[in-house]
Order: sequence, then C-alpha cells, then structure tokens
Amino acid sequence: MDYAWIETPIGRLLLISDENGLRRIDFANGNSRPGPAWHESPDALKETIRQLRAYFARELEEFDYGETISYGELAHRVGNPKASRAVGLANGANPIPIIIPCHRVIGSNGKLTGYGGGLSVKEKLLALEAQGRARQLLRHAPSGRRASANW
Repeated sequence: MDYAWIETPIGRLLLISDENGLRRIDFANGNSRPGPAWHESPDALKETIRQLRAYFARELEEFDYGETISYGELAHRVGNPKASRAVGLANGANPIPIIIPCHRVIGSNGKLTGYGGGLSVKEKLLALEAQGRARQLLRHAPSGRRASANW
C-alpha cells in the first residue's frame, strides 16, 4: 500500500492507495496511522492530491457541488423507504469520503448528523460546496446579469 498526507481546509487527510488506485481517505483525528508495510509515496497519489486540492479551491468546473439529501429520501430513491438506518450504516462505512460525498446526507429535519470526520468537518464541507455552487452559477449567468463576488 502507498500513502500520502495532504493538508486541507478541513484538516490533515491520509490518502491510501494500492495498484488499483485510491482505497481510503482517513481523517487525521489521532486514529489514522500508516500501516507498518506501507510506503509513503505522494507520487503514487499525485492525481488524487491534485483533484482534492482543486476541490477545496472550488476550481473543478465539471464537478457537481451538490445538494444535500436526507437519509430517508436516499433510502426512498434506492427503492426501500424504510431503510434510512441502512443508508446511515452504508454512509458510515464509506472508505472514500469527499470522493463519495456522504457528507451531503443529513437528517430529515435538516440537521447535521454523524460523520466520520466529525460534524464540524461535515459543516465545513457543506459550506465549501455551497460556495462552489454559487461560483458555478455566477460563471454560467448571462453576461448582462453577472454579479460580482469577492472570493
């Protein structure tokens, strides 16, 4: 396994890959440590690091800085409206948070609920994505209606 650390606006992340590509993203909350047989190799994760940096800088043109969805609505969309707890368990087992945006899943009352990186990280990611959506809207607004923004 190869690994690399990356500093981000939400804290330090541990990226882990093998010959097939990215396998895990861990939040460095004191519990994340490279395995003894792992090799530190930022070059092996160069493209992942580039894309994550672009994500955090809100520079991804083709990226959908998406909307939130409740656990219940997601369960309904996958065909089992009573499976909101299963959706929560699947979210909790997501090995590549941010890439698979489990931070966008919220409680049915609109409140933030559990997240592997902590609720403050979830809140920061949602705020970052809201800014990314606003930026995309400004870029694609008709030229006569474009508002100015200080980002």
